[in-house]
Amino acid sequence: MRLDGCVAIVTGSASGVGAATARMLAARGCRVVVNYTRSEADAEAIRSACVAAGAEAMLCRADVAEDADCRRMVAAAVDRWGRLDVLVNSAGTSKLVPHASLDGLSADDFRRIYAVNAIGPFQMMRAAAPHLRATGNAAVVNVSSGAGIGARGSSIAYAASKAALNNLTLQLARVLAPEVRVNTVCPALIEGRWMRTMLGDRYETHLEQARARNPLRRVCTADDVARTILWLIADAGTLTGECLSMDGGQHLI
Repeated sequence: MRLDGCVAIVTGSASGVGAATARMLAARGCRVVVNYTRSEADAEAIRSACVAAGAEAMLCRADVAEDADCRRMVAAAVDRWGRLDVLVNSAGTSKLVPHASLDGLSADDFRRIYAVNAIGPFQMMRAAAPHLRATGNAAVVNVSSGAGIGARGSSIAYAASKAALNNLTLQLARVLAPEVRVNTVCPALIEGRWMRTMLGDRYETHLEQARARNPLRRVCTADDVARTILWLIADAGTLTGECLSMDGGQHLI
């Protein structure tokens, strides 16, 4: 799939995996919608980086948990550039709660985590589907987590939401074929600000423990994940409905 001249929406692209993906798509000539909910300054920095790479880019503040925001974001991209070729669902949220602490999560926690991590990607894919199908060769990549495969991670609600996203990937891959490929990346721990904010003083220790328990003795960076996303979009023309584990080989143990 040629990316020069294509149009992509990357949700949650003010930081982390979404930001890295937006920059890489722009470097390949893709016009990019940079999405954020709160971090406008960070999102503007990513938009500027995309423009510096030679691509057109626009900001869109939208909460993927809100269907109206999802539809507005898709409409903004199509209104400006007349098409939509790529959707990367990278927006996500969690709450750090030990899995044994069953009283640590409320129903409201579940609702918010599911709203962003599972319902949000569904709403984005639904809003984007007619435009993606119209291109005849489009790609969706969902950013899930190893938590959705191994039932580990920051909380039970988070792991369950990512398992739901993995299931959605299979269903939408069936529904949107043959015009649209739908795949998912499932990284384990990712180095960076989001995890550092969640873990605080335990961040470095947690990284070392994560490295020690997988065969490759390393953990993902945002760029690692973004490169895999880019490959799924541009080069993996026969793959759909795949949930790619990026855990340093931990699943082998």
